[in-house]
Amino acid sequence: MLDLKSGYPWWPVRNGLLQAFPPATDDIVADVAIVGGGITAALIANELVTHGHSVVVLEERDIGWGSTAASTALLQYEIDTHMTALARRYGLDDAWRAYGACAQALDLLAEVALQVGDIGYARNDSLYYASTGQDRPALQREFALRHRHGLEVEWLDPVPLLLRYGIRAPGAILSHQAARVDPYRLTYGLFARLQAQGAAIHDRSRITRIQTGSHGVRLMTERGCQVQAAHLVLAAGYANQRWLDKPVARNHSSYALVSEPMPAEQLGFLRDTLLWESARPYLYVRSTEDGRLVVGGEDDRVDIPARRDARVLRKARVLKRKFGRVLQDVALEPAFAWAGTFAETDDGLPFFGAHAQHGPRVLFAMAYGGNGITYSMLGAGLLRATIEGRPHPLAALFSFDRLSRR
Repeated sequence: MLDLKSGYPWWPVRNGLLQAFPPATDDIVADVAIVGGGITAALIANELVTHGHSVVVLEERDIGWGSTAASTALLQYEIDTHMTALARRYGLDDAWRAYGACAQALDLLAEVALQVGDIGYARNDSLYYASTGQDRPALQREFALRHRHGLEVEWLDPVPLLLRYGIRAPGAILSHQAARVDPYRLTYGLFARLQAQGAAIHDRSRITRIQTGSHGVRLMTERGCQVQAAHLVLAAGYANQRWLDKPVARNHSSYALVSEPMPAEQLGFLRDTLLWESARPYLYVRSTEDGRLVVGGEDDRVDIPARRDARVLRKARVLKRKFGRVLQDVALEPAFAWAGTFAETDDGLPFFGAHAQHGPRVLFAMAYGGNGITYSMLGAGLLRATIEGRPHPLAALFSFDRLSRR
């Protein structure tokens, strides 16, 4: 079992263990088996059950206790790789296909949030500023391309950026399509609804063997239960790579802190605006429903759990100092700090679909990158289309086959 987090992630501290789901003790038959119990698995299961598929979910930990517990849950269409860079790599059509789909995914996530209810969801703006003068031209080109394709963006020069937001930077892109959520509560809320609708949701159920055939898959759990399904979706987050001969993403350690509650007048524009920068790794900030700030970044290039454990408090101090340099008038008092494994692909895009190593009945859901929840929403629809034998506009771009296009 991978060690995915360090310190005290805010969401489980705030919410506690919201609900216990039973381990699998009997043999199960379903249309689709999903391995994983985080936000990605929850969104995929919700999509499948909503459209008439029987589903069994198997998580080796408690539900939501992997990377979901450590997620900072900025919901954006903005990919860590600029649209301009994707256009150079894959062509403008595919670059827009990725960005446009992520923008549409925000509306789909809003619909899911409305169905689940009390999950700390709110629409936000997103302010993406140039960390240095050298970054300004690239951001201006990025703004122009996004604007040309109809995304809701504004360009801010230094003076309006300072007057409106109090930030001294060479320029910024203001996007009016973003949101925030409590990913832990969203995951539990979805799985509770799905269980009430008849889906089999099991945590503490580790898979020890996977057998694939021409007509389906068979899984064996550590308690000796057999699960039979027509399709298997591997949605185990960063642990998914253990089922591949070669890694398709790089694991990093990423750090975050959450502040003590702050009055609305002190939060200022951060009440409804996500903030991030062009430097890599980047500093980012978002608020919570109870008036706190989540500040993250300071990534390590390699994810070593013991080193990550030892660095949490020191990294939190660095994040506080960096935040203070950007927003000098906001007094930030950290309450909890944590770190987690974070994976990214070379091009910033996810992988959804079959891999040649396992055949067409085994589908991967690897929503890696800074906007993983947005990717998970898109992947839910893509994988349903695959299971139902229908084409999907993102299938080729998000497939493992694009590795041969590098």
